[in-house]
Amino acid sequence: MAKLNDKMKEEVREVVLDFFAEECEIDTEEITDESNIISDLGGDSLMFLALIEIFTKKYGQEIDLKTIGKYSIKHPVETIGELIDMQLRIIEHGNNIINLD
Repeated sequence: MAKLNDKMKEEVREVVLDFFAEECEIDTEEITDESNIISDLGGDSLMFLALIEIFTKKYGQEIDLKTIGKYSIKHPVETIGELIDMQLRIIEHGNNIINLD
């Protein structure tokens, strides 16, 4: 778990945008918070897992994927903005994310 600050929030946003721009072969300027990961960008759930791995390494976290899976069933992610918010919650709360509601 990590205490979030504005710099971390901006870093997460940049990493997510750069990741999807590269994976989906589009410019970051074409991606907005409202961009649908699947229908607008052609992304998939494996990209979400890859991002979790990137952030867990970056912030030195051990995250149980089952916990994240349970949380995401209750809080599905469809847009880039929702994905960024979930990544921030994972970074901030780690495995305790399951206790959020």
